Amino acid sequence: MRYSLLLHYPEMTADDLGEEALAEGMAAFSAYTTAMFDAGVLVSAEVLQPSAHSTTVSLASGSLVVQDGPFADTKEQLGGTVVIDVPDLDAALAWAQQAPPVRYGVVEVRPSATHVVDGQWTSFSYE
Repeated sequence: MRYSLLLHYPEMTADDLGEEALAEGMAAFSAYTTAMFDAGVLVSAEVLQPSAHSTTVSLASGSLVVQDGPFADTKEQLGGTVVIDVPDLDAALAWAQQAPPVRYGVVEVRPSATHVVDGQWTSFSYE
């Protein structure tokens, strides 16, 4: 079953972090994704640019609203995503607790309902 690990953590610039902490973070994320790749569970992983580079789009009010920056004004932002294919939630939670951001943020574990690969849709049952 596919799960998305949504990595939420406080946004900081490289200057805020400092060279040493940035290098440690990059090494930790590299080791984490390498371990998942070696275990055969990694489908994809993305570290996102800062939320200041995002744009939100909504039609919820009935008309198009395009807004610069993140929609939610919170201290923690979605900083990255990891998609894994594992047998069950327990396995997904085991990988989530190893994610580097779990030490200073939150890792949301959410099962996939549908995914598209090479133009082909695959649906899973909702639980």
